[in-house]
Amino acid sequence: MAEYKRLALLVSDTDRAKEAAIELANLTDWVPLEDADAVVVLGGDGYMLQSLHSMLDSGRIIPAYGVNLGTVGFLMNRNRKFDTLLGRIGRAKPHRIAPLFMQAVTQDGEMHSFCAINEVSLLRETRQTAKIEVSVDNKVRIAELVCDGVLVSTPAGSTAYNLSADGPILPLDSNLLALTPISPFRPRRWHGAILPDRSEIRLRVLEEEKRPVSAVADQRELRDVAEVRLAIAREKELTLLFDPGHSLDERIVAEQFMV
Repeated sequence: MAEYKRLALLVSDTDRAKEAAIELANLTDWVPLEDADAVVVLGGDGYMLQSLHSMLDSGRIIPAYGVNLGTVGFLMNRNRKFDTLLGRIGRAKPHRIAPLFMQAVTQDGEMHSFCAINEVSLLRETRQTAKIEVSVDNKVRIAELVCDGVLVSTPAGSTAYNLSADGPILPLDSNLLALTPISPFRPRRWHGAILPDRSEIRLRVLEEEKRPVSAVADQRELRDVAEVRLAIAREKELTLLFDPGHSLDERIVAEQFMV
C-alpha cells in the first residue's frame, strides 16, 4: 500500500466539481501541486488530460487519482463517499502510461513539439480529401493514403477517438500502438495497423497547399502541417491511480463486451 502524505487538489471549472471541492476542503491539509506526493483531480476525462499535460509541461510528474464528476470518466475513479477518499487513495493501484511525442513541421518550415496521452490525429482542413504518405521505421508502407485523416493511438486512448474510427482496443500493458485511418477512400481495404510501441511513425502530407491538414495532439491543434513524426516518450511516463477492481485494464477489457 502506497502512502501519499502530501496531496494536492485540482478542480475543474464545473459546478459539480466546485461543490465537491468544498466538501473536501477539510479532509486533509491540501498542499500546492509543486509540494505534493500525489494529486486528486476532480472532473472528467478532459480535465484529467488537461491536468496531466500541465504536469508534462512543468516537468513535475506525480501520481494522479481522478474522481469522476464528468460524463464517461474512463481515466477516473467512481464518485463515492468523500470521507473514504484518503483510504481509497492509499489502496489505489498505479498504472503507468507513456505518452506519444509528436514533432511536426508546418508548411512554412516551423518545428513544433507536443505530447499526446490519448492520440495524435491528422485531419483534413477543407472539403478536399487529405493525401498522406505513411512510413514506419523509415520504410514507406503506404505511398498515398486518401482519407479524411489518420490517427495514432496509445493503449490508454484506444477506446476514445480511435474506437470511434473503428480502430482496435489495445490492452494497457500491450506495448502496442494503433494506426487507424479516418474515412479512408484509398487503399479501400486498408483498415489500419497495430504496431509495436517502439515504432517510429512518419506521416507526410502530400499536395499540402491544395489539401491542407491539421495535427491534433489530444486537445492541442496545429494547422497546416507538412510532416509529423511520432514515437513513444518513455522518459515522460505518467502514473494514474485506480481503485482495486476498477482499473484502466479492467475498463479496457469491459469496453470490448459492450453491446
